Amino acid sequence: MLQVNVARLHEDNREALALAWVAGRDGGTTVRREAVAAASLIGHLNLTHPNSIQVIGAYEAGMVAGFIERLFEPQPAAVIIADGVAPPPPLVEAASRCHTPLFTSPLPAPRVIEKLARYLAKALAETAERHGVFMDVLGIGVLITGESGVGKSELALELISRGHGLVADDVVEISRIAAGTLEGRCPAMLKDFLEVRGLGLLNIRTIFGETAVRRKMKLRLVAQLERPQPGGRDPGERLPLVEQSEEILGVTVRKVTLPVAAGRNLAVLVEAAVRNEILKLRGIDSTAEFLARQHGEMQKDQ
Repeated sequence: MLQVNVARLHEDNREALALAWVAGRDGGTTVRREAVAAASLIGHLNLTHPNSIQVIGAYEAGMVAGFIERLFEPQPAAVIIADGVAPPPPLVEAASRCHTPLFTSPLPAPRVIEKLARYLAKALAETAERHGVFMDVLGIGVLITGESGVGKSELALELISRGHGLVADDVVEISRIAAGTLEGRCPAMLKDFLEVRGLGLLNIRTIFGETAVRRKMKLRLVAQLERPQPGGRDPGERLPLVEQSEEILGVTVRKVTLPVAAGRNLAVLVEAAVRNEILKLRGIDSTAEFLARQHGEMQKDQ
């Protein structure tokens, strides 16, 4: 079940929102995505369809006295009083009695809601793990996949030496942060490290500097490395007319298959694939352009 402990929410946003924990420290409640199917995670005071986290601004604070019991009846995960408003004593007493965390913030209520909405969207996002190397290549998040020993780490090392950035090696944590957006991160244990056969573990930040690593990237492209099939046959199509893709957490991600063979410069091929992906994002499709040109020449001959 996707959930966020309120104590963790307070700690992660304490400085950014100047959150002060006024009452209900023994609450130990959590925010659950499944528990708010009919309501939002956070919003202004709403007693009809209660939010999981109720935010009370200056306007709501002036009329909350008559609604204190109704406010705590649906057992909100937390209550935040924004706009620098001093919490009414009856509200503090009710929060303590109901063991509901009560916070105050000097920031405007809309800003508190916006900040925590983004935080909760990421904290409660659907997640999955993929085996591979996640790179920042020309500003595009590229997940390099393939069977063990195919050369993923060596390719990543060459890309790093060409000025690109490492996000994660071996295990990539992928989260769906929006309907059609995936974000990849590195587990804390593996941060900055790249395992290369024969060399062992390399600290990329120490060897190449701060600019060689990235904290996170949006996943835009999957580069699948494949060895030649028996008989030397190319595992991929020579001229693929149908665009390849892979579905991750319900999001379709474009995919390219790169055959691994002696003498092939995979780093250059990945860079070319990324540049081609950038062109597609701008509405320029090289294959479609070539087919249109070929069709035009055939019509001329006829």
